Amino acid sequence: MLSISAISFLHLALVFPRISSSTTKEPKVQGPSQEIFKLHHPTWNLGLHLYRSLRINTSQTNTFISPLTLTNSLLGLVEGAKESTAGQFYDYPKLNKNELEKALTRELKAVQEYNKTSFIMHSSSALFSKEAPELETSFLEKLQTLFGVQHVAFENAPKQTDLEKLQSWAKSGMGGKETAVLKQPLDIKPGIMILANVLRFKGIWDQGFYHEEKDLRSFLGTKYTKVLMMHKSGVYHHYEDIKNMVQVLELGLFGGKASVVLLLPFHVEGLARLERLLTLDQLETWLGKLNSTSMAISLPRVNISSAVSLQKHLSALGLVDAQDETSADFSSASSQRQGNHLGAVLQWTTLELAPESHVNGSKPEEEDVKQPKIFYADHSFIILVKDNSSGALLLMGALDHTDGPSVHDEL
Repeated sequence: MLSISAISFLHLALVFPRISSSTTKEPKVQGPSQEIFKLHHPTWNLGLHLYRSLRINTSQTNTFISPLTLTNSLLGLVEGAKESTAGQFYDYPKLNKNELEKALTRELKAVQEYNKTSFIMHSSSALFSKEAPELETSFLEKLQTLFGVQHVAFENAPKQTDLEKLQSWAKSGMGGKETAVLKQPLDIKPGIMILANVLRFKGIWDQGFYHEEKDLRSFLGTKYTKVLMMHKSGVYHHYEDIKNMVQVLELGLFGGKASVVLLLPFHVEGLARLERLLTLDQLETWLGKLNSTSMAISLPRVNISSAVSLQKHLSALGLVDAQDETSADFSSASSQRQGNHLGAVLQWTTLELAPESHVNGSKPEEEDVKQPKIFYADHSFIILVKDNSSGALLLMGALDHTDGPSVHDEL
């Protein structure tokens, strides 16, 4: 068996088998048009590997990551690396570095253009440094201009601890909204660089959900809680995998530029079994079998926040030298070969599932459907948000439990 650590980091994110399948188009369907969907974009492979690594043998719940913003900021950082430090970031047999950079820049620009149309999104990326050799102005300008990654020096906030500075920056990047607190300990020593991303995402539905403010239902996740549910009916892309006992549902966002994919187990259970099935092959199979189906859909109305450290998980994918104090070579970013190293990679992510559509204040009009299939998400499920223009994976995560009053056993 080939060791994952032996495979260069972004080579792993790029190379994988492709599956072709056929589907039937039906004009009545809501959301993006039905097409053969190949997971060719490197953000899918990277996102799946990191997600599974974060979830295996940990107690972490409600875990979310943004593979697109992470890939973009990592490619910005590699501009300052040389030798094996740079080589471990990518090794493209079919796609060269410049082509990928141009593609990601184009995709992020497109995502920003339909922000507030298909969704509401706040995002920010930064490279933090502490008492490190001075970084070249040309490198920092390129980092900001091409990749949207700002530079922040810890020394500029003497009244805050380093962790407080990071948390304060994350809150600011979320548009001033509170977010999850990073629980993993950080050893912020001189010479350290920290790559950080924040993303707050709320989809704007093509067709809104109906909801009542007092309609509390039970959500049977890792905690049993009461939560507001929202409902709608219509024709949507859906597939029911009987063998693997999972429903796959795609909900289009306004304008068709992006969509939300939900993976819901048939029965109340944790997500470990479903997560073991999550491979590129399996996802391509599911997405390739989506069909226009009459649906009655119920989702929890929630706001989920996650804060994760990705350092050891990236090391497992082969990104090793950049994190080693003695091996790291960031001499393209600084006049000194040694002294700078990547000490942490952090992501704060918030996802809001809300009922609103693109028409503010309007009452959702439910489509008249006959014998609909039921998609009742009252237990743990997986959420993916994909950019339909480029095929990039913008967001991925798990809703394990919801915040709310506990469900008490009255027997």
